[in-house]
Amino acid sequence: MTEGEKTRLVAWSREMRGVHDRLREALRVTREAVAQGDPAETATRDLLLFCHGFCTALTRHHEGEDRELFPAIAAAHPHLRETLRYLEQDHLMIAHLLGGLQEAVEQSVSPAELDRHLEGIAAIMESHFGYEERQLLTVLATST
Repeated sequence: MTEGEKTRLVAWSREMRGVHDRLREALRVTREAVAQGDPAETATRDLLLFCHGFCTALTRHHEGEDRELFPAIAAAHPHLRETLRYLEQDHLMIAHLLGGLQEAVEQSVSPAELDRHLEGIAAIMESHFGYEERQLLTVLATST
């Protein structure tokens, strides 16, 4: 592995932590807004903004991992290929859940139904982030 590749993996480690923390916080704030019982119209408008920002950010984060990070890890650490395949499957599942949330928002469903979508995304996202961090952060941070 070249020095440039090692440096890039370490940068991904810092980025992964930061992005995961920001996405967790965005989801927490959104769920709180829905839980406060805002009128459906306000919750829907807020979630449209949320979906545009959060859903796009999460999707781009996963696409970047699939396109750049995971191939670099697989090349440097072939023993992690099965883990990377599992994480890519998670990305597909999360994309499906985000699509369901976006559809629910567009249909102006009730805040309770919106929260069910958010709860599902939160559960899968946290499980995915936790697994990804346990499996990859040490590898990324020690690549130099």
